[in-house]
Amino acid sequence: MIKLIASDMDGTLLDEHSKVPPETFELIEALREKGVHFAVSSGRRYDRLCTFFEPVRDHMDFVASNGAQVYADGKLIDREVYSHLAIRELARVIEMFDNLHLALFDRTKSFLLDDESKFVREVDKDLPNAERIWDLPDPEVNILKASIFCDDGNVMDNAYVLQRELGDKFVFAPSGNAWIDALQLGVTKASGIAQIMGHYGIKTEEVMAFGDSMNDYEIVRMVGCGCAMANGRPALKAVADRVGGYNYEHAVQAEMRRILNEQK
Repeated sequence: MIKLIASDMDGTLLDEHSKVPPETFELIEALREKGVHFAVSSGRRYDRLCTFFEPVRDHMDFVASNGAQVYADGKLIDREVYSHLAIRELARVIEMFDNLHLALFDRTKSFLLDDESKFVREVDKDLPNAERIWDLPDPEVNILKASIFCDDGNVMDNAYVLQRELGDKFVFAPSGNAWIDALQLGVTKASGIAQIMGHYGIKTEEVMAFGDSMNDYEIVRMVGCGCAMANGRPALKAVADRVGGYNYEHAVQAEMRRILNEQK
C-alpha cells in the first residue's frame, strides 16, 4: 500500500504553463485524510515552493533545494549547507568555460555570478530576489543550492565534463534543458525523501515517486514504485518501474487519483 507520494515539479507535477493544476490541492487533502502523505521534491527553494502550494502548504511535506532543505509536518527536519571552500573550487572551474554561468542560492536570495545578458534574462523568469554579483558571497552566507546555466544547451556533455573535473566534491545532474545542478555529495532529493520516510516510519516499498530529469534519478531508483514521465530523460525511463504520461496531460494527478480510489 502506498503511504507516501513524492513528485518533482517542472516537467512533472506542473502543467505546460508551469502552474500547479487546481485539482492537485484537492487530491493532496483527500489523500492525507486516507493516510497518504504527499511530498514535493524539487531544486526550488522552500520559500518558492510554498508560493505554489499556499492552499495546502501545512498539509504536505517539502524536499527543497535538491535535498538541502527538508520539511515534514511543517517543521524543518534537516538542512545541509555547502562548504565555502567547495563553492570556491566550483566557481574557479566554471570561470574556465565561456558557456557556463554559476548561480548560488541561500534561504531567500539568488546570487548570479555573471554579466551575461542571456543568462540574466533566463534566470529572471524564475528567480525572484536575484542579485548580480562578481565575487562569491561571504563565508557566513549559508548556500543551500548551486546550479550552472548552460547557454549552449548541451547539458549532458557539460555535466560530464564537470563531473570529471569536480567529481570528488559534487554530483552534477542535468535539470531541464539549460541547467545543471551541482549537488553536494550525499545530499539529493532521494536523501531528503529518506528523511521524510524516517520521520513517518514509511518503508521504501510504500513510496511512489515521479520525475523527469536526471536530478530525479536516485529517487526514482530508490522507491518501491519509481515513475518516469513520458517527457522524461531516456536514462531515467531506463531505471523507472514504469513510464507514465506527459505533464501537460496531468499524468501525476491521474496517478494520485488512482491511489486515492484504491484507499476506499
